[in-house]
Amino acid sequence: MKKKTTRYSEAFKRQVVNDLETGKFSSFQAASRAYSIGGSVTVRSWVLKYGSAAIHPKVVKVSTMKEQDELKMARGRIRELEAALSDAHIDCCLETAYLEIACDRMGEEPWAFKKKNAVTLSGLRRKQRGSR
Repeated sequence: MKKKTTRYSEAFKRQVVNDLETGKFSSFQAASRAYSIGGSVTVRSWVLKYGSAAIHPKVVKVSTMKEQDELKMARGRIRELEAALSDAHIDCCLETAYLEIACDRMGEEPWAFKKKNAVTLSGLRRKQRGSR
């Protein structure tokens, strides 16, 4: 058995949102009942997409002091990690530039130098295991 799907036009969606904004309906449920729309969740998604900030549902978050402290610590840690990532990126760019300069002075292409002198982490680990 096929399920019936209803598609609404952009103009219709905007009209429903406009009616909510002007106060014609007091809730999403009232608008969905008046226009025979399948559910209030549908109207709510239209309000989020087309509506002004004034009628968006308000969210109030209640948290404990411990949660607030954890959030503050997490944000601080994120700032530290972003700074470390930025430093690592700068280091990588500098190393790449130094490699290009060194290879230019040796008269060799950087990719060829890397290929000849490639040292991988897995290769180092194999050498360490073999020397034990």
